[in-house]
Amino acid sequence: MIAAKTILEVDGLHKSFGDNVILKGVSLTLEESEIKVLIGPSGGGKSTLLQCINYLVTPESGTISLHGNVINLQNKKELYQLRQRVGMIFQEFNLFDHLTALDNVTIALRKVRNISKVSAKKRALLELEQVGLGDKTDLYPAQLSGGQKQRVAIARALAMDPEVLLLDEPTSALDPELVGEVIAVIKALAAKGMTMIMATHQISLISGLAQNVLFMENGVIAEQGSPKELLGAGKQTRTQGFCDRLKDLDEGGS
Repeated sequence: MIAAKTILEVDGLHKSFGDNVILKGVSLTLEESEIKVLIGPSGGGKSTLLQCINYLVTPESGTISLHGNVINLQNKKELYQLRQRVGMIFQEFNLFDHLTALDNVTIALRKVRNISKVSAKKRALLELEQVGLGDKTDLYPAQLSGGQKQRVAIARALAMDPEVLLLDEPTSALDPELVGEVIAVIKALAAKGMTMIMATHQISLISGLAQNVLFMENGVIAEQGSPKELLGAGKQTRTQGFCDRLKDLDEGGS
């Protein structure tokens, strides 16, 4: 049996904003093709953890390692390489409103990776086709639905050839009828072996996609395990209780 290959290691992350302590020594390991799902109440630290992993937010202490090499935050080259290899999908899409879908995908290829305009366009078209937007390349964000905007954001991240994708509530800003199209893209990426850490409240992603579920509360990983271990029949876990409340909310709103 081939041993799993560790890609990302997070060790002892602490983060505060003023007197508000958000992360209290969070650690995790991510293996190749693994999908970890972060769940838990709002304010538990999920988004901050993802942002710290990509150094969009700087932790007070702790380390991030890629392939066993600790990232030196003071080394700009290492930081840029981390952000290229660890892609980020945000709740609010973060697209450039003045650029078309195609240009939103090509801009990082041209500006960050110095790829020619022709090559960048070719790659962007490929990724937009992969997320089902091959016919929307010339549209601006204002002309796209929320689900389409999020799929452009996913295409933009994929075009950078990331080894890991961080997804921060990728469906939370979408109308209910648009959630399915983004979930379909995420499941397709999972089927191709993409390594992911995702914060979500979508039950279908928690139970049907995650290999490991991490329940975060009050700045710590309070519970973790496989969906079967935490969500199996008769389980009396905090994760099960939280997911039961999510199901009640879904059913109450339907």
